[in-house]
Amino acid sequence: MAPRDFIIHPAEYDLDRVIADIHEIRRWNRQRFEMEQLTAIVHEDQSRALCVGYKDVTADEFWARGHFPGRPLMPGVLMCEAAAQLSSYFTQRYNLLDATVVGFGGLEEVRFREPVVPGDRLVIAVERVRVRPRAMIVCRFQGLVRESIVVDGIIKGVPLPEDLFPAARGAEADGVAAS
Repeated sequence: MAPRDFIIHPAEYDLDRVIADIHEIRRWNRQRFEMEQLTAIVHEDQSRALCVGYKDVTADEFWARGHFPGRPLMPGVLMCEAAAQLSSYFTQRYNLLDATVVGFGGLEEVRFREPVVPGDRLVIAVERVRVRPRAMIVCRFQGLVRESIVVDGIIKGVPLPEDLFPAARGAEADGVAAS
C-alpha cells in the first residue's frame, strides 16, 4: 500500500457532518471510559464497504503524562485500537460478522509514518477486504492527521464468545455506574 493511496480521499467526507456520536458508537462497541478511542463517525458507505471516523486527541488522555513526559505522543497501539474500534463499529452496525461481540484478531503490515500529539484529530478510515461470517473480518485501515497518512495496515476482527460478556444493563452499558 503506497503512503498516498488513500482508502477514501479526504475530500469525499465532511468532518463537520457527524452521523454517529459517542452515544451511537456505544450502541455497537463495548469499550468505555479511557478505552473509548473514537469521538465520532462521519462517513459510511456500504457499497464500498468503508467507514470513516475520528478521535480528537486531547492533553487529558490517560497516556499523555507518561508517553512521553514533556512531549506526549499517542502510542501506536492506541492508533491501532482506534482502527479496531472503527472496524468493530462498522462490522456490528451492518452485521457483517454475525457476532455479538467483535475482538481484535490480529494486525499485519502496520506502519507508523508520523507522530500524533494532543491537539490533533486522528481521522481513521477502514475498508473491508474480506469477511467470513462467524469467523473473521479483515479490513485495511489508515489514520490521517490533516491530509497526511500517519498509520496504515491490515486489521482482523474475530467473534468473541458471548459468555465472556454479561448482558448490558441500563446505565452501566453507557459507562455510568448504577447507584
